[in-house]
Amino acid sequence: MKYRKALVVSLLFGAASVVAAAPGAFDWPQWQGPDRNSVSKETGLLKEWPKDGPPLAWRVKGLGGGYGAPAVAGGRVYGMSTRGDEQVVWAVAEADGKEQWAVPLGPAVRAGMRQGVEGPGCTPTVDGDRLYVVGAGGDVACLQAGEGKVVWRRNFVTDFGGRLPTWRFNESPLVDGDKVIVTPGGPEAMLVALDKQTGKDVWKTKVTGGAEAAGGGAGAGGGAGAGGGGGRPGRFGGGRGGRGFGGGGSGAAYSSAIAIDFEGQRQYVQFTSKALIGVSAADGKLLWTYDKPANRMGINCSTPLYFDGHVFAASAYGAGGGLAKLSKDDKGGVKAEEVYFTNKMQNHHGGMVVVDGCLYGANGGNEGGNLVCLDAKTGKVLWDERDRGRGGVSKGSIALADGRLYYRTEGGTVLLIEPSTKAYAERGRFEQPDRTPQPAWAHPVIANGKLYIRDQDALFCYDVKAR
Repeated sequence: MKYRKALVVSLLFGAASVVAAAPGAFDWPQWQGPDRNSVSKETGLLKEWPKDGPPLAWRVKGLGGGYGAPAVAGGRVYGMSTRGDEQVVWAVAEADGKEQWAVPLGPAVRAGMRQGVEGPGCTPTVDGDRLYVVGAGGDVACLQAGEGKVVWRRNFVTDFGGRLPTWRFNESPLVDGDKVIVTPGGPEAMLVALDKQTGKDVWKTKVTGGAEAAGGGAGAGGGAGAGGGGGRPGRFGGGRGGRGFGGGGSGAAYSSAIAIDFEGQRQYVQFTSKALIGVSAADGKLLWTYDKPANRMGINCSTPLYFDGHVFAASAYGAGGGLAKLSKDDKGGVKAEEVYFTNKMQNHHGGMVVVDGCLYGANGGNEGGNLVCLDAKTGKVLWDERDRGRGGVSKGSIALADGRLYYRTEGGTVLLIEPSTKAYAERGRFEQPDRTPQPAWAHPVIANGKLYIRDQDALFCYDVKAR
């Protein structure tokens, strides 16, 4: 197997995450949008695109290498890149792409595998007049959004005993209330909560022993397998058999945490190198684990989803996607019980979206793949759109805005799709000009009537507002 793994920092899912960005009505102030579920709340967008796609509003070059999608808030677009021998955080004007500032965060990190080495995969999180980022080497930093001045900085390795994953750290930090939630992946600090004003420790999550120690492991798999394998022992430490090549021995994978509210309790949910876990927002205590969606390589990238008291997570490398139902046990704890597991949603790092009970995302890993629609509650495949010529609907990343799916294939084709339970319904496509040789891994971003497409050094802004 070729390990052409994608670093995109991916694991955040939906409902109830907080972004205290005081954003404009339709800003996109963090990874995967205002609610961290890849869904925009905007309306009044084009329902179909012209033959050559929506008009290009502006484009800029010179950003530096990287795969992180931009954040859009308060009239600026923020991102991270590698420029020469430095990692930088930058801001450009939302109106025309003119650079406002660029601040070094430290030396470029090129350790580990070559895939994704061009630059960081973090999407900055904007919170009022502050900006939070995670560098490829594990620097978590708070900057002033207006001018980029660094307010505080910590490091996953030196401060929390974390270990650099094979494809480096690619997390996008979660800001929830007065805390910043990040994943050093260390033995004493799998997750940590930091005071967002000072960077000081609030709590650390220590994960030891098996999933049964948390009272909520769903690894044994009693659910109906919708095309996917049977159960396996619920254990946090072993993954699917071994240390996990892709994790490089780190507890951190390549995802980002989300916040959910379940039965009156706030939780943070994260996809580590071994399992999907839920921890208490109050003190970081491990509440439950669900390990089946984690692949044996530790290369868990995509953002899980949360809906109707259920969590869904998926990975590639021979694994798949699983839905687990959260419930209270007889001791007042939380357990995660598998509903189904399917190998028909081996989502690599392009993310997934739930719309009207349907789950959309790419099924496939290094070998390729294609867009698939599942019944979110049962795992039944509703349609499977394989590559059938004219660019096809191959593996890519996804977002939703105003009743349309925005889908960007790894080859660079950008598609507008109408959600449907019956069949694939395309409503437009275009090819981004001046494509680089690198895969188009940065996710599409929709904010304030614009579609943003990043391709390494360049950022393209398209006007998708209906007139």
